[in-house]
Amino acid sequence: QRQLVESGGGLVQAGGSLRLACAAPGTILSVFTDNIKNWYRQAPGKERELVASIKYGGTTDYADSVKGRFTMSRDNTKRTVYLQMDNLKPEDTGVYYCNHHSQYGTDVWGQGTQVTVSS
Repeated sequence: QRQLVESGGGLVQAGGSLRLACAAPGTILSVFTDNIKNWYRQAPGKERELVASIKYGGTTDYADSVKGRFTMSRDNTKRTVYLQMDNLKPEDTGVYYCNHHSQYGTDVWGQGTQVTVSS
């Protein structure tokens, strides 16, 4: 069963930066590249929201709240996607989840990594 392994969360002051990583060990390259790869986050008491996506071909999309501050990228050879988060704000606090969505409609989720931004 495929799995996603996340890393890079932590505690940072407002204005700081963090880089999240999501590895998909053992995933066949064609499966990795074909999947839509997403980062979601869930703040306490709120619903999970989509933060950033990277599609086949490398096209990226971002939530309005993070545009200009977050950058999503991928390294196909490492089967890993990244979320570079700059100029972090307290409202960015939450658990960040990596997700792979296949062309067949199936989803694989990471375990989540906590990001806390202090004011």
